[in-house]
Amino acid sequence: MRIQIDQNKLVKYINIVQKGISSKTTLPILDGILLEANDGKLKLTGTDLEIGIESYIDCTILEEGSIVLNSRIFGDIVRKLPNSSINIKTIDNKANITCENSEFNIIGNPALEYPELPTLEDEVSFNIPKDLLKNIIKQTVFATTQDETRPILTGVLLEIIDGEASFVALDGYRLALRNIKVNSAEDVKIVIPGRTLNELNKILEDDDTDVEIALTSGHIVFNLGDTLVFSRLLEGQFLNYRDIIRKDHKTIVKVNRRTLQDSLERASLLAKEEKANLVKLNILEEKLIIKSNSEIGNVYEEMNVQLDGEDVKIAFNSRYILDGIKAIDAEEVELSFMGSLNPCIIRPLNDENYTYLVLPVRLAKDDY
Repeated sequence: MRIQIDQNKLVKYINIVQKGISSKTTLPILDGILLEANDGKLKLTGTDLEIGIESYIDCTILEEGSIVLNSRIFGDIVRKLPNSSINIKTIDNKANITCENSEFNIIGNPALEYPELPTLEDEVSFNIPKDLLKNIIKQTVFATTQDETRPILTGVLLEIIDGEASFVALDGYRLALRNIKVNSAEDVKIVIPGRTLNELNKILEDDDTDVEIALTSGHIVFNLGDTLVFSRLLEGQFLNYRDIIRKDHKTIVKVNRRTLQDSLERASLLAKEEKANLVKLNILEEKLIIKSNSEIGNVYEEMNVQLDGEDVKIAFNSRYILDGIKAIDAEEVELSFMGSLNPCIIRPLNDENYTYLVLPVRLAKDDY
């Protein structure tokens, strides 16, 4: 293999494919990036067998070929080279890398030993704009669990029924649900690993060009144009989230999102000092009072709200309620309650496309 390629272009795509490489692999070949030069493009591949990333880069190919190079070493070398044209030449399993006055010789592995990524057959596909997909990931993936004893809940459910897609994450304490319309003629029910979505989010550019999403047996593929992200799907039965979201409520509160977020963040400064991370909400007479106390002191926050229904006293883990409010972009939010022991549902005002549900913490009456 003999190629010439711009240093800044190569660095960009090395950074992308390295997101598919795990530092915990037991297979030495998976520490590497596969380089394949043909048809006027350099293809870079990184995988840990759960996630795989392929990127295609325009370059000058003087001789086609392939090699696997250690990801960390190759990446570090290329990052440190001048912003100029890099020449890469391979003979047997050795790579010669030159750029201006620098020259490196490193040993690689044969490309034949590198695992192949899935091929797309009989797939279902649909498109989502990149900026919308970034927003969906931001609004859901934080609510997945980190508890590996419940692997299905470490992912985000994607359910498509009659062209309506629901992205759902839950961890037993809260639930995040985002609905959008998609151009899929087929119904779908899959669970995408949270790690895949987090890595994808780092790669996605914030524009309105489309990502093509293809589903094939046991895998999902995100086509970003010059980069493909492959991922295994999680297996298992996801919880029936629809039964958790109640439609009837005794209390509905409308409040400015920023004001509520700021007050909760101030209250959580003391809540963090206690294990329960507790904030107490007291809603009465068009007022929302937020209290928190710990061994070192207490905090009292009060704001005006629009109240419809009964007064309510309720308590939450401050991190869980704050995460949901931060995920909403709207100026005003609506909080719906069914007493102090049932979940609170938070939505952007007049927008049914995003729902955040958080379970309360049970307290004795005297503790409010």
